[in-house]
Amino acid sequence: MCCNQCSRYLGASLCVLAALCITANVLLYFPHGETKPASENHLSRFVSFFSGIVGGGLLVFLPGYVFLGLERENCCCCLGNHSCGKRCAMLSSVLAALIGIAGSGYCVIVAALGLAEGPLCKNSEQQWDYPFANTEAKYLVESSSWSKCIEPEHIVEWNTTLFSILLALGAIEFILCLIQILNGVLGGICSYCCCRQQWYDC
Repeated sequence: MCCNQCSRYLGASLCVLAALCITANVLLYFPHGETKPASENHLSRFVSFFSGIVGGGLLVFLPGYVFLGLERENCCCCLGNHSCGKRCAMLSSVLAALIGIAGSGYCVIVAALGLAEGPLCKNSEQQWDYPFANTEAKYLVESSSWSKCIEPEHIVEWNTTLFSILLALGAIEFILCLIQILNGVLGGICSYCCCRQQWYDC
């Protein structure tokens, strides 16, 4: 039984999720469409870690395209040297999935750290700092404390929403890449059995 159709769906899903991660990371640079915080270097340190652009984005696009390419392979094709191209392709997709796991894992970790530390903002003393850095992320459920940040306006909501999105997207990517590892191993074994049957028929 072939597993390339499953790989195709996983690949398409990963490409969409990667595009969303890149979009979320880019939006973190422009709170409410403003360019001033970025130009004055008043953004959370974890924004510049490119967790969504590189981790959940580019490093997930790679396995996504690899998985999509598996659909164009013949399920049990044997080459001239009697080796199965499909078996090799499915097993190599496991390596691509490991890259996706590394990228999505990085995205999850950085997003979680960004949520835990909170945003960089100007406080009531007109100083730029991280007012929620030592609150153990309790500020997330204490919206009344968000007024500590005066500028940029609504920066707590902005950072919390986008880092939460990155955290969720990265987690989904991680799970999909794990599924492809299992799918790739099963596909490789399946193709191996299929190829052996073809050899016996020759």
